[in-house]
Amino acid sequence: MLERLDAIEARYEELGRLMTQPDVVTNPDLMKQYGQEHASLSETVEAYHEYKQVLQDLADVNEMLEMGLDDPAEEALFKDEQASLEAQQEKLAEKLRYMLIPKDPNDDKNVIVEIRAGAGGNEAGLFAADLFRMYTRYAEMRRWKTKMLSSNESGIGGFKEVVFEVAGKGAYSRLKYESGVHRVQRVPETESSGRIHTSTATVAVLPEMEEVDVEIDPNDIRIDIFRSSGPGGQSVNTTDSAVRLTHLPSGIVVSCQDEKSQLQNRIKAMSILRAKLYDLEQQRILSEQGAARRSQVGTGDRSEKIRTYNFPQTRVTDHRIGYTSYQLMPILDGEIDEFVETLTNYYQAEQLKALSVSEA
Repeated sequence: MLERLDAIEARYEELGRLMTQPDVVTNPDLMKQYGQEHASLSETVEAYHEYKQVLQDLADVNEMLEMGLDDPAEEALFKDEQASLEAQQEKLAEKLRYMLIPKDPNDDKNVIVEIRAGAGGNEAGLFAADLFRMYTRYAEMRRWKTKMLSSNESGIGGFKEVVFEVAGKGAYSRLKYESGVHRVQRVPETESSGRIHTSTATVAVLPEMEEVDVEIDPNDIRIDIFRSSGPGGQSVNTTDSAVRLTHLPSGIVVSCQDEKSQLQNRIKAMSILRAKLYDLEQQRILSEQGAARRSQVGTGDRSEKIRTYNFPQTRVTDHRIGYTSYQLMPILDGEIDEFVETLTNYYQAEQLKALSVSEA
């Protein structure tokens, strides 16, 4: 661990020197690149400096105790200081171990969230709408921006499918563990007998990709233009503005019709397609790496049931980590940080275990 921290410290100092060089100062792109890397290392370097200072202080205290002290009271003070420094050392070492976990390069990206109604008919569509509101409310609380990309309403206030963008620093890092099958257990308003129904909706959280991140051959895409249907702005149903993209090699189909402009719908559809193609490639890589690796990075089978929202018991349970909260309504109102943070801590601990094994 110390060798890796020494290398990080050396790179941090090198970047500081580079950013004072005339050829870098006059190159905005290079200055930005070095500045971002320098900033990304600063927290780790500061913690490492603190760790080294504690080690030095502890060495000084140990030296004094080894030399022997004539005053018992003074010796007791040094032993107390020794115990305090040892506790600080362990705490900082643990903090540094977590800092050395390889960062997901997509963590700071915006995300595209796709929610689809699953089993349960109209009730599944209503649940999909509940999840849509939960995530958009969460985004509002974090002052992120949301933008509808595509939607297919069920006609009773629900969604057969809804796709939207969440833009904000760290959006992917906070939402990436939401992918999977969400299940609801409740009595539908249309159920006269009071019988509890179980319905599902699938959530996919995809990092938004730039054109440079995912190259798409124009010859691999079939573009269909058609007339929009369903709710929309004035003239949305009278012009051929809706766009359907079919990626021929993968068979992925993306449709957008929420905008009046055919160009805007096409831009949105391309954004969704890039995200889906990137996700398809990542799922292929994870599949090749095997179940152990998938569990370490916190992504697995997208068909896995990950969470249950039980209305009669006002209970929400995440099945991956066995975590339960009885704050159902606040959670559906966007207060999901307790799940986000518990899942993040769990998967970081799994990565730390894997890192420790690989270094052993």
